[in-house]
Amino acid sequence: MVKVVELDEKRVSYILLEDGTLLKGQSIGASKETEGEIVFSTGMTGYVESLTDPSYKNQILVLTYPLIGNYGVPKLTKDELDLPKFFESEKIHAAGLVVGDYCENYSHWNADKSLSQWLIESDVPGITGIDTRRLTKILREKGSMLAKLFINVIEPPIYSQEKFINPNSINLVELVSTKKAKIFNQGGKFKIAALDFGIKYNQIRILCQLGACVHVLPWNDETLCLNDFDGLFLSNGPGDPTQCQTTIKIIKKWLDNKSNIIKPIMGICLGHQLLSLAAGFSTAKMKYGNRGHNQPCTLYGTKRCYITCQNHGYAVDVNSNPEASANWDPLFYNENDKSNEGIVHKTLPYFSVQVND
Repeated sequence: MVKVVELDEKRVSYILLEDGTLLKGQSIGASKETEGEIVFSTGMTGYVESLTDPSYKNQILVLTYPLIGNYGVPKLTKDELDLPKFFESEKIHAAGLVVGDYCENYSHWNADKSLSQWLIESDVPGITGIDTRRLTKILREKGSMLAKLFINVIEPPIYSQEKFINPNSINLVELVSTKKAKIFNQGGKFKIAALDFGIKYNQIRILCQLGACVHVLPWNDETLCLNDFDGLFLSNGPGDPTQCQTTIKIIKKWLDNKSNIIKPIMGICLGHQLLSLAAGFSTAKMKYGNRGHNQPCTLYGTKRCYITCQNHGYAVDVNSNPEASANWDPLFYNENDKSNEGIVHKTLPYFSVQVND
């Protein structure tokens, strides 16, 4: 265990990658060690939304934009659904934050506190002064890897003495999903069952704005009944989709409905991957994933390309099952790496997209 310095000493901190790379910086958050899969996001703004996105559960988030923290952190303001307006969940889910140049002197009409203060209050460590360009190049060349943050230490960590635990080896969805059903917009004109794999508040908000009464259900709610709802929504979430075998069985049950009553399904992000697994396709870990607000996503069969927000480390292989391809078509693909980003059923109202919002 690395010795922690007193609070009045210099806040020297380190990132240690599982390949042995060691980077030195200064702490800006909680004074604690952390570990997880280290990933990078290319968004110029949105650190509040990213940190509170459950899809980043147990991940160390590297922000490639050099200046971070200049607009602070907003006030905790609730909307008409009693959901925080500016946060995607009730807390920070990322294990740690890595930035290049941290701005302590924030300025924004809605700011309530600094990013560093928020990290400390949330017991989440962060590091600044890191060459995030170099770090991102390492992750692009070698792929996403495991890492540890050592905060406020006298001596740098010794690589040979450290062991790395892969967070994707456990069911992260179970950690972030609601434990009991929640209902939003009672009296809506139609009822939507939303399986919560790490659902973002804005997804609930948009469904309600469209007139739905949204029932947010646990990820493994096997009591879900087709006849009780007008549609099924599969949310975003963290980790390896193959960890959610119970969910896949639930979706298969909905897909295999033999009655004449067809209820639509929409999946988003992890929900897309789970719908694809239930349809018979396979998924695979990506080299470094697609994360940020500027991912080009093209509609199959057209030249129409959308600039989208994404956060995923796994992708669907739409060529993995010819039998499934007989019933499903690819819907979108990523223009950078050509990975699949959506499927649509050829005759029934079932579809999914990899993009977040």
